[in-house]
Amino acid sequence: MPTKTTSPHGNGARKRIALALQGGGMHGAFTWGVLDRLLEDGRLEIEGVSATSAGAMNAAVLADGLLKGGEDGARRALHDFWHAVSLSAERYNPLRWAPWLKGTHIFGLDHSPLYAFADMVLRIFSPYQFNPQNVNPLREVLESQVDFALLRKQCPIHLYLCATNVETGKIRLFTGDDITADAVLASACVPTLFQAVPIDGEHYWDGGYMGNPAIYPLIYHCETRDVVIVHINPVVRRGVPITTADILNRINEISFNSSLMREMRAIAFVTDLIQQGKIERGEMKEMLIHSIRADEAMCALSVASKYNADWAFLRQLFERGRHEADVWLTQHYRDVGQRSSIDIRREFL
Repeated sequence: MPTKTTSPHGNGARKRIALALQGGGMHGAFTWGVLDRLLEDGRLEIEGVSATSAGAMNAAVLADGLLKGGEDGARRALHDFWHAVSLSAERYNPLRWAPWLKGTHIFGLDHSPLYAFADMVLRIFSPYQFNPQNVNPLREVLESQVDFALLRKQCPIHLYLCATNVETGKIRLFTGDDITADAVLASACVPTLFQAVPIDGEHYWDGGYMGNPAIYPLIYHCETRDVVIVHINPVVRRGVPITTADILNRINEISFNSSLMREMRAIAFVTDLIQQGKIERGEMKEMLIHSIRADEAMCALSVASKYNADWAFLRQLFERGRHEADVWLTQHYRDVGQRSSIDIRREFL
């Protein structure tokens, strides 16, 4: 575990937090921006991370960077990882040979017919049909960017990566000696895009179905009471969707937020019991919940944009993440260790 307890910027003692990182494909670049700003600020010490899908990738790279070079090393590692993702995707991007398919740009998203067509194909053909060799460019990127063998021996934080067991429907938390490239790919295995990932005789899909992300390992295994959730999927989207694409998009958002909503209800229930004196404070842990999100910006993006790894798009998401983290630090840093900075009942119940 980290031993440094003072800010590298001379701001006194650092406050310890745990992070809960949601998944959301290439929208995970927003989380990259959030992490970059928190690491740059230097007043917070990350004790543990629970993460899913793109959040799991961010978490693994973060831990590897912290191990090798502290906060600055983690910032470099995250930048290099996302740049490598963009370069890898560019090699497979048909727009290189058909630039006339490009459309308008909104928040960096290329609204071209190609992305809509690709999204339709993924709903008709399974990955066992269109990708029988099970090629996953993310494996090469992960293995070149993260030293998993070293991370298993000396992980500087509590690290939990969530995946969904295809056959049982149960959540699987990968931690400790189970942290491998396969574990990260299992957590990020979108079943319409990749074949299920086999690990120890079991097969796994994206962890978002059962924990996006799971909060309970942070409650049980971290000393800090403060959990900062970095949201990717909008909790609230105003208006009733009427097109097929919008309906499927909202189904995706609701399903990938459902497990988080359930855990927030449980946390609110326990908090009420403690505050009402029905449970002694020493018997159960009163959690302090914080949230960094950009629902309005994310609502402007379609589900298809989660496959868009264009560097300009990723950089805009990164900058939005930095901005939202900066706002949160300005408004709520003082709340860390003292109180929740969101109203759990209003947000989740």
